[in-house]
Amino acid sequence: MFKKVLLALCLTAFMSWAQDDEDDDEGFVSAPAAAQEEDDDEGFVSAPAGDGARASMASEDDEEEDFGSSDMTSAQRREMAERKKFEEEQRQDEYANSLRRRDWLRNRLIFQIGMGSRYPIMGETGMGMGFGAGIEYILPFHFALYGSYGFLPKGKDSEFDQFDLEGGSGYKVGINYYLFPKNPLHLGVSASYGTVYFDHDIKPENNLRSLIKVNGYQFDLLISYLTNEWYYLQFSIGMYYAPDLEKDKKENLSFRAREGSEYEAEEDIKYDSRVVNADGMSKTGIVFGIAVGYALPELFPDDTEKRRREREKARSRSGVAGR
Repeated sequence: MFKKVLLALCLTAFMSWAQDDEDDDEGFVSAPAAAQEEDDDEGFVSAPAGDGARASMASEDDEEEDFGSSDMTSAQRREMAERKKFEEEQRQDEYANSLRRRDWLRNRLIFQIGMGSRYPIMGETGMGMGFGAGIEYILPFHFALYGSYGFLPKGKDSEFDQFDLEGGSGYKVGINYYLFPKNPLHLGVSASYGTVYFDHDIKPENNLRSLIKVNGYQFDLLISYLTNEWYYLQFSIGMYYAPDLEKDKKENLSFRAREGSEYEAEEDIKYDSRVVNADGMSKTGIVFGIAVGYALPELFPDDTEKRRREREKARSRSGVAGR
């Protein structure tokens, strides 16, 4: 019994001692914190909400007064506004303009002059080329319609000075399709019909070797240079096909009936070539040509292109006025 009473007294004394330690710790921590909070509150004095709004409005009024007191005149302000508007339109059009203006193969009218197979005829090696002029219109989908008309000048026979070579004219119409519209060099293909080939009669009459020319089809590979500028250059190489030369020699332009034939029956009449080639003019052959031209700007521009042209005119006018 005595042991139980002693144990209870010890336990009560220990709990009383522990409670006194906790009270001392709380007093030690809370006092500095409270003092710190009091110091912070004393060091910072907050302004009323109304005073802050009035201060902000005052600063804005000061800025407006500074702007209003600047040396800018009304004309300068108007010019600044116009410049900002111009820059904004330019930014809006920049993306569309950068894509559209690189597609130069649409709604373009081109005037051309050239020589060779497309303007419009070419002859055997040593026979020369035709000189001519053409016109071409490029549709929106990179297809183009074109036509050309040209002539062969009268000249001297390169082999015999006493003989002249007859001159003449020819024509050609066709359709082109261009590739790579966003590159200054455009690869294209062409199909056309017209005067494709010429030669001269080997036998002169009155010291003149007459002209022999044939119509047919022609297929060309085109390499053209065209941007949004005015200049145009084209080189072409291809093959012609003249179906008229496939007919019987009786109707073939490059053959004539042999003089003094001993055969009476029409089917036995012999025909001689009118040209150097004993087999007559070839129904197929390689041809080429070259041309330069003047390309007009796009004839049916959209709103983006119209604004771009207006801006260019405005810049050019301002440049002239600045001088």
